[in-house]
Amino acid sequence: MKAPTKLDELPFAAAMSDFESDSLEIDGDYDRVRFDGAAFDAPAASGARFTESAFIGGSFDQGRMRKARFTDVWFEQTRLVAVDVAAALYTDAWFNGCVFAGVQAFTCVLRRVVFRGCKLDSVNFREAALTDVTFDDCVLRDVDFGGAKLKRVRFPGSTVSGLDLSKANCADVDLRGARLGERDSDAGGGSGAGIKAGFESLGGVRIDTVQLMTLAPFLAHHLGIIVAD
Repeated sequence: MKAPTKLDELPFAAAMSDFESDSLEIDGDYDRVRFDGAAFDAPAASGARFTESAFIGGSFDQGRMRKARFTDVWFEQTRLVAVDVAAALYTDAWFNGCVFAGVQAFTCVLRRVVFRGCKLDSVNFREAALTDVTFDDCVLRDVDFGGAKLKRVRFPGSTVSGLDLSKANCADVDLRGARLGERDSDAGGGSGAGIKAGFESLGGVRIDTVQLMTLAPFLAHHLGIIVAD
């Protein structure tokens, strides 16, 4: 299915019913539920299952949702702060204009997931598996992909800074079209090129000529090359 750009394009949009509780449950089952403006403070919903559902606005503040499963789920203008979703599974999920801060998403599995216009700050994707994932026009700051497996991951129009790719396994990853580094970053700093660690993992990553020029001094330093005119 082509990635939808608005909620009404989802085939199950009209079939959802409103969420009528004030909390989520461990191992809860939520099928075709619309969470409109729901604010969850320290939710305890590990193992919960969300199918053909939508989160509009609202927030997740801290809490634990490990091993939760999200299948055909839409997120719009939702804030996730310091939430633990380790080992969660996202299949056909769409995040639109969402904010992620300090989210623990290590060992997560993401399949056919789109982040559009999102801000990700200090998100931990260590040892996660991302397949057919797109970060479209997003801002990624200090995102950790250490030990992760990235396959067919794209970053069109995004700004990337402080990315950690240590021991990551990259296959058909496309950075073309992304800006490497903040506009006000110091070109002499390790994060000035957008990537702060894991240059050895760039095999299998596509970059454009401008990105190559930006990365060149950091790659030279990593390889121990002395550049002297």
